[in-house]
Amino acid sequence: MPRLAANLTMLFTEVPFLERFGAARAAGVRAVEFLFPYEYEPDVVRRELEKNGLELVLFNLPAGNWAAGDRGIAADPRRVDEFRAGVEKAVRYARELGAPRLNCLAGKRAPGVSDGEHWETLVRNVRYAADALGKIGVKLMVEPINTYDIPDFFLSTTRDALRLLEEVGAPNVYIQYDVYHMQRMEGELTGTLRRHLDRIGHVQVADNPGRHQPGTGEINYRFLLAELDRLGYQGFVSMEYVPDPDTVTSLRWVEEHGFSL
Repeated sequence: MPRLAANLTMLFTEVPFLERFGAARAAGVRAVEFLFPYEYEPDVVRRELEKNGLELVLFNLPAGNWAAGDRGIAADPRRVDEFRAGVEKAVRYARELGAPRLNCLAGKRAPGVSDGEHWETLVRNVRYAADALGKIGVKLMVEPINTYDIPDFFLSTTRDALRLLEEVGAPNVYIQYDVYHMQRMEGELTGTLRRHLDRIGHVQVADNPGRHQPGTGEINYRFLLAELDRLGYQGFVSMEYVPDPDTVTSLRWVEEHGFSL
């Protein structure tokens, strides 16, 4: 049975962010993640987690100016100092919130910068973040993202993510495998999970097309999630989708697929 978590940045958006913790618990959710907690002091977020008895499984390193279109800065050689300052901030939040894993977004290609420069910067930055997080016992995820939704995203395939892990060479770095993104980029979902499960530290799900809840598109989640169980996956499966028509209704997919929150 997969251990399901809800991404509070994308689910329960019918209410403001700090109210989503209570809404998730009322819906039966026991574990949560979100993109960024940095708009709030960590004690404010921790209070909502504790009040609602929720386990925090993941959030992202600071990723630049999200509202202005940034989708990570880890591969940008012009923003290394900003990235490293973000790592220090994330370490403080991870320690205070008790987060066991954080995710790093490579970001989009910067104009005028070669792929070689992007790659070297990404390797150095991921190694830096891994070292900082390793000191507090936290795992670092790196997430390949499809280039249909985010054109020019620098890290976009499982193959490149595996290469990154090899070059970084840190024992606490894993792939964050978002099924939706990888279905769009490369398919071969089951084969990838079977071959590389030991390098995958976190799984996220949404269906394709539309990025809605499982059962609305082409991905056979009944099979895929059962296969994760058969393979012995011990991590969380996070629901990071656009709920249709609303969050609570969308959660019916869980029971319909034979699982539970």
